[in-house]
Amino acid sequence: MYGWTGRLLRIDLSEEKIREERIPEGILRDYVGGRGLGVKLYYDSVSPKIDPFAEKNLLVFVVGPLTGATPMSGRHVVVSKSPLTGTIFDSNSGGFWGKELHYAGYDALIIQGKAEKPVYLSIHDDEVEIKNANALWGLNVDEVTSKLEEEGSVACIGRAGERGVLYANIMNDLTHTAGRGGLGAIMGSKRLKAIVVRGTKKPEIANLEDYKIAMKEMVRLLEASPPLNKGLRVFGTSMLYDIVNYLEVMPTNNYRSSHFKGGEKLSEDYILEHYEIESHGCWGCPINCKKRDKKRNVELPEYETIWAFGPNIENRDYEKIVEANIKCNRYGIDTITAGATIALYREITKEDYLDRIEDIGEGKFLTEGAKRLAEKFNALDKSTDVKGLELPGYDPRGLYGQALSYATSNRGGCHLRAYLVAPEIIGKPKLIHRLNPEDKPGLVVIFQNLSAAVDSLVLCKFTIFAMGEVEYSKLLSSVTGMNYRSEDILLIGERIYNLERLFNVEAGIGGEEDTLPPKIFSGENALDRVIFERMLREYYEFREWEDGVPTEDKLKRLKLK
Repeated sequence: MYGWTGRLLRIDLSEEKIREERIPEGILRDYVGGRGLGVKLYYDSVSPKIDPFAEKNLLVFVVGPLTGATPMSGRHVVVSKSPLTGTIFDSNSGGFWGKELHYAGYDALIIQGKAEKPVYLSIHDDEVEIKNANALWGLNVDEVTSKLEEEGSVACIGRAGERGVLYANIMNDLTHTAGRGGLGAIMGSKRLKAIVVRGTKKPEIANLEDYKIAMKEMVRLLEASPPLNKGLRVFGTSMLYDIVNYLEVMPTNNYRSSHFKGGEKLSEDYILEHYEIESHGCWGCPINCKKRDKKRNVELPEYETIWAFGPNIENRDYEKIVEANIKCNRYGIDTITAGATIALYREITKEDYLDRIEDIGEGKFLTEGAKRLAEKFNALDKSTDVKGLELPGYDPRGLYGQALSYATSNRGGCHLRAYLVAPEIIGKPKLIHRLNPEDKPGLVVIFQNLSAAVDSLVLCKFTIFAMGEVEYSKLLSSVTGMNYRSEDILLIGERIYNLERLFNVEAGIGGEEDTLPPKIFSGENALDRVIFERMLREYYEFREWEDGVPTEDKLKRLKLK
């Protein structure tokens, strides 16, 4: 087998048992890896009605056949049922951990059960051990990483995960995160503090000559992409700040406005001028979009964090955002949900709480996210969540494609299910009118399918700025030796998206949840509900869904029934 290893490592923490299994070749071909393979393994093993914190619930860590083989492939995916949203949930993280797992000889790692006492996993090629983590329990991410990094690449939780914060992250390689949805809280409920991996067995390439040609084309396209080379390489994701604010799609003051005045000191130009920037990134990445302050050796926040702790709570002090980001990384806290929950609490109480990140991490304050906070205060009209997951920093009132993508996302208010910001703001693959609803439903379906496939390869989502399904199919075919056409890439993504929807429907989350927060349909620059509902109906027609539910014929054609 090429690209894949075909091996799955299953670890039962309750029984302290470790065993290896084979993954059928047909499943690998149809779901590839990452998000797709993780969702398939999870769906086949767990009832959609399961409590996320149940002992029988699973955490599935997955890599893809391209992991560690191509540029921008240093990623992995974690899949489970979110304690924050109740949906099936995948979290995608960069860094080096995924490459190490793949080189250790595994396509997937399944964690089940619950340890009696804190443990961590040590994986060094075929040597797998469950080790005592009593001395690590109670430590934060930076402390755990410093103690274990000599053993390999470290994925771990901070105190937020231990204390069951519903938006706790799993952090790896110190600052990379499997974020949103609270999968770190599931890891904490299993008393699993960390997973340390080191691998030395690089998977084989099937067709070396085809692979070299596909790689050469990939590198050429990456180098020729202005958003990657003139934007992300220089500024990181903060490059988005000025253009988002200029177009008045910057959610401000808990989505009560779409433009942030007086926030010039949060812009990419100000950061570049006043900080000594040092770039770094994931394994095999030529872009290195992550930035740190070289003088203090501290991580600088990405765009979503700047927005969440800046405009969304009317904060104009960039240094406060830097400090909040550092604290979130240490405790393992999702910055988007933290910022959105603080913004909602601020609107309800009229008080600012940016200085209480530690209280969130310690499980003392705002631990359950915006939706539950709104329910507590009878203020659902003030929450900005979709299916329990808070919207990020792109206002759907001025981005009709992104609006529909938010509403129909299987994991809730996420911009990465279909990054319509690319064509509606950045102009990639081409610029489309952001306020024109025509043709948006079909485009959203295509972007959702393509995103699901890219998450399954597993490649960085930013490759979409330069590549398409043709390039992805050539890479995948050359590495695995299987013949994938460009249309197969979109078909794989469609199969994954429908399987996720099937899980959610069986969990009790159906088409009635395919909507946007009340705020979006009222107030300043409100989105016309008639326009939105027309787009949604057309979207269902493209999907061949009835009221948000896949039809039997659709499921049969996708080999899901």
